[in-house]
Amino acid sequence: MDFLANYFLFFFKLVTILVSLLIILIIIKGGKDLKKKKGAICFEDLSDEFNELKESYHDLIADEKSEDEQNEQKKSEKKWWQFWKKKSEIKEDEQKPLPKLFVLDFDGDMAANAAQNLKQEVNAILSVAKENDEVFVRLKSPGGVVNGYGLAAAQLERFKEKNYNLTVAVDEVAASGGYLMACVANKIVAAPFAIIGSIGVVAQLPNFHRLLEKYDIDYEQFTAGKYKRTVTMFGENTDEGREKFKEELEDIHTIFKAYVNQHRPQVNIDEIATGEHWLGSQALTLNLVDELQTSDAYLLSKLETFRVIHVGYVERKTLRASALKILAKVQSRFSY
Repeated sequence: MDFLANYFLFFFKLVTILVSLLIILIIIKGGKDLKKKKGAICFEDLSDEFNELKESYHDLIADEKSEDEQNEQKKSEKKWWQFWKKKSEIKEDEQKPLPKLFVLDFDGDMAANAAQNLKQEVNAILSVAKENDEVFVRLKSPGGVVNGYGLAAAQLERFKEKNYNLTVAVDEVAASGGYLMACVANKIVAAPFAIIGSIGVVAQLPNFHRLLEKYDIDYEQFTAGKYKRTVTMFGENTDEGREKFKEELEDIHTIFKAYVNQHRPQVNIDEIATGEHWLGSQALTLNLVDELQTSDAYLLSKLETFRVIHVGYVERKTLRASALKILAKVQSRFSY
């Protein structure tokens, strides 16, 4: 019994030392990981994937044939293959590669976090794109912060500066900052019930001044500059401060309208810049979009004339993050 007790005590000490060493290595490795790239660009050939999928569907629904019919089909396929092979060898030097259609996905949130990945994707495409290539963005966003979506829209403008045709598809929603991005495109396609528009600016915040007064709590704020802080959550807001804050919102709205009007001069900006949103079918009549079509339908229509390539920036999972996740799971098993 003493032998077993000493053995298990030694075993637990050894495990403790090994776990401690693992944690130290994770910390050291984590510091090195921060200096490395956090992600990588991935190119995925959607044309090949679709053709393989199409062939598998044909195989699934193909009618069963008799043995004679199958033999005849094999002979026919063999002859056709020989003919096609000769023909392809003759014209191989004459054939030109198909232009590429680069596909991006932008799934936006209120903070426009996807703009950082978009930057990497735009950089990658511009480094490899050639004449006659095009870009297609599947956009989904309810809008959000002005600076974030302004940056995302500026990233898309880079394609037009290089004279690449840019198409944006909206299957669900492109509102406010989302439409700020979409309007940059040469062409906007939208599903019939997609939400489009909301060309307006909004800001809101609670004010706890009266609650603080009730409990005799003073709130002091110091600023340099008359309008450094116009309204506040805890201080007493003045009419002058509110008016200045609203004036700043109006300035942003004016710039927003001018930006949309610049990229889509066919819209009646005074009619559509009211903060309202419309369904895709309504947006078409207002010239907010150019065509009613889903992103899938658009891509299928391009498979014959373009090589469709999906481009995505994928963040790498560091050893430190993976190890910490494992340790958290282990800890949760022994927690009460």
